[in-house]
Amino acid sequence: MHPSPKPTQTSHHKDTARRTGWGLLIALAALLLGSPAHASRTTLVYDKPASQWNEALPLGNGLMGAMVFGGVPDERLQLNLGTLWGGAPNDYIAPGAATRLRQMQQLVFSGQVAQAEALSAGFMGDPALLMPFQPFADLRLHFPDQGKVSDYRRELRLDDAISTVSYTVGDVHFRREAFISYPDRVLVMRLGADRPAAQNVTVALASPQPGAKVALVGANTIELSGQIQPRANPASSWTGSWSQPGISYAGKLVIKTEGGSIHKAGDHLEISGADAVTLVFSGATSFRSYRDIGGDAVAAAGVALAKAARKGYDALKHAHLADYRALFDRVHLRLGNDASSDNVATDQRIRDFKTHDDPSLVALYYQYGRYLLIASSRAGGQPANLQGIWNPDLLPAWGSKWTTNINLEMNYWPAETGDLGETQTPLWDLIDDLQVAGAKTARRYYGARGWVLHHNTDLWRATTPVDGPWGLWPMGGVWLSNQMWDHYAFSGDEVFLRDRAYPAMKGAAQFVLDFLVEAPKGSPVAGKLVTNPSTSPENRYLLDGKPAGLTYAPTMDIELINDLFDHVRAAAGHLGVDTALVARIDAAQSRLPPLQIGHKGQLQEWIEDYAETEPDHRHVSHLYALYPGNAISPDRTPALASAAKRSLQLRGDGGTGWARAWKIALWARLGDGDHASTLLHDLIAENTLPNMFDDHPPFQIDGNFGGTAAIAEMLLQSRIGEVTVLPALPARWHEGEVDGLRARGGVRVGITWRNGIPAEVRLSSKVATSVRIRYRDQALAVTLEPGKTRVVEGPRLLTAATGMGDPASHE
Repeated sequence: MHPSPKPTQTSHHKDTARRTGWGLLIALAALLLGSPAHASRTTLVYDKPASQWNEALPLGNGLMGAMVFGGVPDERLQLNLGTLWGGAPNDYIAPGAATRLRQMQQLVFSGQVAQAEALSAGFMGDPALLMPFQPFADLRLHFPDQGKVSDYRRELRLDDAISTVSYTVGDVHFRREAFISYPDRVLVMRLGADRPAAQNVTVALASPQPGAKVALVGANTIELSGQIQPRANPASSWTGSWSQPGISYAGKLVIKTEGGSIHKAGDHLEISGADAVTLVFSGATSFRSYRDIGGDAVAAAGVALAKAARKGYDALKHAHLADYRALFDRVHLRLGNDASSDNVATDQRIRDFKTHDDPSLVALYYQYGRYLLIASSRAGGQPANLQGIWNPDLLPAWGSKWTTNINLEMNYWPAETGDLGETQTPLWDLIDDLQVAGAKTARRYYGARGWVLHHNTDLWRATTPVDGPWGLWPMGGVWLSNQMWDHYAFSGDEVFLRDRAYPAMKGAAQFVLDFLVEAPKGSPVAGKLVTNPSTSPENRYLLDGKPAGLTYAPTMDIELINDLFDHVRAAAGHLGVDTALVARIDAAQSRLPPLQIGHKGQLQEWIEDYAETEPDHRHVSHLYALYPGNAISPDRTPALASAAKRSLQLRGDGGTGWARAWKIALWARLGDGDHASTLLHDLIAENTLPNMFDDHPPFQIDGNFGGTAAIAEMLLQSRIGEVTVLPALPARWHEGEVDGLRARGGVRVGITWRNGIPAEVRLSSKVATSVRIRYRDQALAVTLEPGKTRVVEGPRLLTAATGMGDPASHE
């Protein structure tokens, strides 16, 4: 772009007036939007730039992620692409693995677990460690000659998914806005000020990837390109190595200025004297599918950029807001009315939370989780991984992959109750791929039909056991299939059930039927059908005084299989298919071991009442049937619910961020809101980073998603045809309001409560249905007409007799 021609005197006066008026409008907007007194209840606010990655603020559109640091005079946006991973297409099948299966089973049954675990080394995938999610690039801005900065404010507005930075230097007020558009597939950044010609900035791209190249393409465009290079990672990192170049990647940045000029300077661009600057960035990789990485990354990045660059900033922003708000605005939550928090930076509020009750921070935490799910999981992208879509490290913790013995599933717990069902499309796409890859593993490792998934997968759809003996847990596909059924329970989507959920559920059931073996004589469950070998995820027990992990029929396996069999039976009956399969399921389910209560009154985790090597272990896998499952509940299975509660008491309230999040939901299912609130307090006070990311430690996003789902579970629980309002409301949330939570059966629910009791319950449905509203020991049946909201007044609900008919209500 060339400098603008010198204006005439008349045009100069008009231009000055235009710029002055525009500047006043910007100043007024900054005053209204940036003032602490007007802080939105859905805004993260900071009074200084990020000094480290865990203080930066996340943006994303499910395909690209960015961490905005908000620096002055140097700004950094650290960028990720969802399909940039190490390695290359690989099925991970190890030759000869199946020859070890029967011997491992015999060793486990005979109590020779150490020998079985030694033998399992040959049962791992090839390689035995999976590939890592990778960082992509940095967008760097340098603002020269910045003097003393005042009035600094950095925000992330959850209600519009825009990051802003504003500050004053001298008598000039500067403001930046950034967002990542899902409709246009680009990152957009706008630099403005309340004075003309104030924008002087150097713009550059860089990458942490070895061998990345940066070049100027034309007068106003920077291009970054490269290919993932071979890498040898230490085994202690639990991350695989690869010996050949992998995925290619590219990023393109175009700069548009209003006034001023752009100059080339090496591999970066310098902008001088501009009124405003708009940056538009597109990124792409050569990934086409988990089998094909032959795409043209440079061309793909260029196509997206060309389309977006033809639009003005306002058009890009409008499309972004319309798309994002259509999802985010579905649910509103207010807890308390702590106006004093409006003037406090979010990181300070997190620190203060240890000693200061701040219900509005809990509401912000809830909406932040919904925001993160929208930002990291959209159709056309990959599912949210262990870090969502944000990772700065070449060697990220645990490879930043998909851990399928809790973390991947937990990532999507808030999707249903938080009315974000569309964000699960990448998960369903992943499961489609895993069925193909997992069918090969089921056949080659187990001689079984159907499909299998163990405790981890990556971009290449690994389904074999990996890592070590603890990776020999073949129930990942069962759990994901159950999650698909729950989506149907919430949505009632018949097409989804027939075309996506049922094939996955059926295949998982076929594998289980072929994998189950009869427990031998002398075992506590002789003659029962059991899984073997397996584990209770990542936990160990004492066998003859020594730690052991492999086992048969751990409690979680039985809970998962019971749920799967129930769901396949219901779905097959509804669809009118597979009567022979259902008959096999009926016969096998009747022979599964029962859930057992141990000598401490706890729900037993293993087939025998073993002592634990780590009594406060982070996983509570054996409590799956309480949450996210529904087979255990205080009203229907009181003895098992009591045993689950005892297990929670013995496990303790500590743990990693995600472990605490799971426990909050479990205590909510037990109806103990005050205990759930205590753990939620600890989660925010002790396991939350300055930017509100969950701290495992280190950062691991499943805790955010699990905490979000748990908050909803404290306010609303459901079965098809029944909603329970305020089932675990803590005393500290004595008043509040929520609208838009979704219940099973396709019902949307709003609740207003005062003094800890419901003042009003609002229900709506897209289809005609009947639903029972439960509150404590009271229950009312109401009928819903399509598209009409029914309002149930609190006094009628509080005085209702169980089983009574339609209460007084209005629309």
